[in-house]
Amino acid sequence: MNILFLGDVMGRSGRTAITERLAALKAELAVDFCVVNGENATNGAGLSAAHARLLLEAGADAVTLGDHAFDQKDMLQFCETEPRIVRPLNYSKAAPGRGARVFEVPGGRRILVAQALGQVFMKRPFDDPFSAIEPVLRNATLGAAVQATLVDIHCEATSEKMAMGHFCDGRASVVVGTHTHVPTADATILSRGTAFQTDAGMCGDYDSVIGMDKEEPLRRFLTGMPKGRFEPAGGEATLSGLFVKTDDATGKAVEVQMIRRGGRLQVA
Repeated sequence: MNILFLGDVMGRSGRTAITERLAALKAELAVDFCVVNGENATNGAGLSAAHARLLLEAGADAVTLGDHAFDQKDMLQFCETEPRIVRPLNYSKAAPGRGARVFEVPGGRRILVAQALGQVFMKRPFDDPFSAIEPVLRNATLGAAVQATLVDIHCEATSEKMAMGHFCDGRASVVVGTHTHVPTADATILSRGTAFQTDAGMCGDYDSVIGMDKEEPLRRFLTGMPKGRFEPAGGEATLSGLFVKTDDATGKAVEVQMIRRGGRLQVA
C-alpha cells in the first residue's frame, strides 16, 4: 500500500497548497491512502467544518486533529457526522468523535488510522498515550485484521515521539509525529518494520515562526510583552510529510521517503 501523510496544515497558505497541489502529488506517488493533519488549518487554531470539507475534497482520505481539535466549535458536531475525521484517542473521555478508525482502501484492503496526544511539555495533562494506543493496536492486528496502520503522535517532545515509534514497532506500518511544525530529518524503518519520522513538519509558509507571521512572535521573545494576535504567515507553503510503501501481506514498511514540495523547503 502506498501511504502519504502530510503534516499540520497551517492557515490559508497551507490550505491553498493542499487544494492546488495534493491531487498531483497523489498521482505522482500512486497514493492509495492519504492522511492530512488539519488541526491548524483555520487561522492557525483548530479546524472548522468548512475547512475540513475543503481538505477532504482536495484529496485527503482521512484528517487527523490534535490538541486544538475543538478550538473551532463547529468541529464538536462535525466530527460526529464525518467519519473521516480522527481526533486524539486520549483527548477526553467526553470528547465527540473517535480517535481511531478503520478505512477501506481500493482492492479490498483496510487501514487503521489512530492519533494520540503526548503528555510532555503539553499545556493540558492528557491521559497516557501509550495505554490509549495499546488496545487499538491489539484489536486490529497488522497483516490480518488490517493491511496497514498509521499512528499520528501529536506532541512536543521528540523523546516521547520516538518512544511511541519503538512502542508501536512491528505493530504499526507508520508512526509519524506532528505538532511542532518543524520537519525532522530522521525518516527510517525501525528494526521490526515500522516506518518512523519524529515530526513530519507543517504544510505552511516556512518564512515564519512555526507558521506564524514573524512580527508578533519576535516581539514577544524580545520584550516579553504581547501587542497583537498571532496570525498565520501568508507566503507560499511547503507541503511537508512522509511517503511510505508497505507490504500488504505483513503490513510492514518497505520504503520511506520524506516529502518537501514547494515553498522554501522544496526537495526534488
